[in-house]
Amino acid sequence: MSSRQRNIESRPEPQERKPRRLQLDGTEKTPGSKRNGFGGYFFGNTGNLVETNLEGLVRKSLSDKAGGDRRRLSGTVGRKALTLISGVLCVSLSSCTTITEPFRQSQAQQTPVAPSPVAPTPGTPRAALPSVSDPNFVVAAVQKVGPAVVRINASRTVRRQLPEAFEDPLFRRFFGVPEAQPRERIVRGTGSGFIISANGQILTNAHVVNGADRVSVTLKDGRTLEGKVLGEDPVTDIAVIQVQSNNLPVVEIGNSDELQPGEWVIAIGNPLGLDNTVTAGIVSATDRSASDIGVTDKRIGFIQTDAAINPGNSGGPLLNSRGEVIGMNTAIIQGAQGLGFSIPINAVQRISKQLIATGSVQHPYLGVQMVTLTPEIRQQLEVESQGQIQIPAESGVLVVRVVPNSPAAAAGIRSGDVIQSINNQPVSKTDQVQQIVEQSSVGTQVSVQVQRNGKTAQLSVKLANLPVQQEG
Repeated sequence: MSSRQRNIESRPEPQERKPRRLQLDGTEKTPGSKRNGFGGYFFGNTGNLVETNLEGLVRKSLSDKAGGDRRRLSGTVGRKALTLISGVLCVSLSSCTTITEPFRQSQAQQTPVAPSPVAPTPGTPRAALPSVSDPNFVVAAVQKVGPAVVRINASRTVRRQLPEAFEDPLFRRFFGVPEAQPRERIVRGTGSGFIISANGQILTNAHVVNGADRVSVTLKDGRTLEGKVLGEDPVTDIAVIQVQSNNLPVVEIGNSDELQPGEWVIAIGNPLGLDNTVTAGIVSATDRSASDIGVTDKRIGFIQTDAAINPGNSGGPLLNSRGEVIGMNTAIIQGAQGLGFSIPINAVQRISKQLIATGSVQHPYLGVQMVTLTPEIRQQLEVESQGQIQIPAESGVLVVRVVPNSPAAAAGIRSGDVIQSINNQPVSKTDQVQQIVEQSSVGTQVSVQVQRNGKTAQLSVKLANLPVQQEG
């Protein structure tokens, strides 16, 4: 698993309810930032009263109060860890295993392949699909889709860097240091994926292939093909791989917008090295936001399912009862049961088309750190600041910090502002702000209405492309 893998965890505290998280509309670290305890990023102080005091007071308020934009994830008390479920380049998941070997010569580069459609052309006749009324509908769905589900084998070179003195034979003999180990080694891991085009385009999670020097794909029939990453988007955790082959089996794409809680779903993947594993369950919930499940560095919604998902399932398909792919499995709540999360296939298609066409994805952003304003937070801020910080607004999205040199900073948005609407669309939660901004385009102007010191201000913000700092 790559170091992009998120493991947001703290020790359980009996009878303590979960704090809400601060939300940053730019989901990746930008230069000069540091991670905060709420999953967002804090930036340098500007020196004014609101800027210096608001952060600490909001943090305390969120720790003391419950509810708002953070929902409880299970019936147990305490915080839970959310883990991306690839088996690649394991870092923080104890059940993962890695295999290392001496450094080998890197593989030759492969020739890019022209893009091809992600989904079947509308109007194309479909094969007969299984029905949930059939007691063997899971068997029928697996037989239909199973051949198009693959194992992703990723490896990367890890280089050991030591001071030159440690490599001196005299130094090692004098201090009894063992002979130097190889300076380079190969770290391997596995994930899952599914074929979307007969000419070899495959979808998986970005964290499955992040940092990989070599990617290969193993089909259900036993063939192993060398792969090339066409593009990856760490902000939504989606990647596209290309293999050189023709007439490959492909999956049927469904419509994730039509999903309803309680529907049957089926997961296929390669958890813990057990290839072609099938599990089934139901859709537990739809439209789970990134902040709902504790991964505020992702700008994507999730399907929640109780179908068993484990490390190695990352990038594998979630199917409906008719054998159509309606999601990409990506994360679990560590230590919990029946809490798995998938990226809706409609979002996967939107991002993958951009990756196939250009190799990258643009994400517009404002550049603010924000939190859903509730009466509890409002009152707590006034009490803890001894009246120096007062928020007249009853609801909205409170701006806690403004990223320096960001679109929000250029437009004059300030810490302490309460965002009331964007492009005349009322907002009351941080996720609503992210959704509206994400649906816009880089370079466009958006109208942001804020309440400041009891007065309403209308500001125009020119959205910029989210600066993404790759993690090694």
